[in-house]
Amino acid sequence: MNRDLTLDDLVMASVALAAGLLAAFLLRTLLRWLGRHASRTKWSGDDVVVDALRTLVPWCAVAGGAAVAAAVLPLTRTVGHHVSQTLTVLVILVATITAARVVGGLVRTFTQARAGVAGSVTIFVNITRVMVVALGCLVVLQTLGIPIAPLVTALGVGGLAVALALQDTLANLFAGIHILASKTVQVGDYIRLTSGEEGYVEDINWRQTTIRSLSKNLVIIPNGKLAGTNMTNYNRPEQEMTLLVQVGVGYDSDLEHVERVTNEVVAEVMTGVEGAVPEHEPAVRFHTFGDSRIGMTVILGVGEFGDQYRIKHEFIKRLHRRYQDEGISIPAPTRTVTVHQGTDPLTIPHQREAEETSRPL
Repeated sequence: MNRDLTLDDLVMASVALAAGLLAAFLLRTLLRWLGRHASRTKWSGDDVVVDALRTLVPWCAVAGGAAVAAAVLPLTRTVGHHVSQTLTVLVILVATITAARVVGGLVRTFTQARAGVAGSVTIFVNITRVMVVALGCLVVLQTLGIPIAPLVTALGVGGLAVALALQDTLANLFAGIHILASKTVQVGDYIRLTSGEEGYVEDINWRQTTIRSLSKNLVIIPNGKLAGTNMTNYNRPEQEMTLLVQVGVGYDSDLEHVERVTNEVVAEVMTGVEGAVPEHEPAVRFHTFGDSRIGMTVILGVGEFGDQYRIKHEFIKRLHRRYQDEGISIPAPTRTVTVHQGTDPLTIPHQREAEETSRPL
């Protein structure tokens, strides 16, 4: 039989609660101090852990004070059991949320810090958080005395029905996991699909991949479509790429002189334009005797895909100005049509002669 509630019991319970609150305040202050020191380290994982503990530890201190206060008070067995169970469930829920934040933060930190690991971690973070929360919920149910074996069986049967109903969604989910696991596409890569979409990969989540085009628009592509189409990744196996520019000079040009001048312009662009590759060796390759010109290909080094437009722009301007200074002609084809007079108009179309001539710019 429980004894009556006395003033001493209330005082002891109040002291226990106050002690729990004071401990929570002191621990939160300590963790804030640790957080400032953790922010100075190179590894960001300690920031994630300390930030998560700032939520868990104070709540555990408060729950501990409440548990001591409940033990001091002359509660009935049923009430004491409910109070203890409530506090336990509270601690489990807070611990579950904290663990989900820690695991998700560590996954994000790990994937962003390691080379060759997908920079897009949204899908991995979400999966790990859902798994941790699901385990926490099962522990809560077990604590409340609810058997989880039938629930797991029911979830398995229901999961099969849901999987059949959400085939497209699950296909996108597993396609996203496959893309990240195979490391064919990562955040920051510039990709181009055969369907025409292209841009920088912004994020890969559980359903879709977000691409930012050069015009700053976002293109949303389902993961299933991305995994099932032909794609060019301009950042793999390396980010640097070569840019081919087609140029033509007149037949009367000194090709040795043309090559030397062009190489000088290439070297100037490679060292003076942002995004170029300074260590790139100039390369000029003549390849075609055209109708009005000798064609050649100039090979430039580009740091990444988006830099090619600026580099090509500067190269063409500087090459054109240098060719003018050096007297090198860039011929443009012209067509002269001669019509013979004094003939039957019906036969005029058959008597026209067209010849290709070269006119220097």
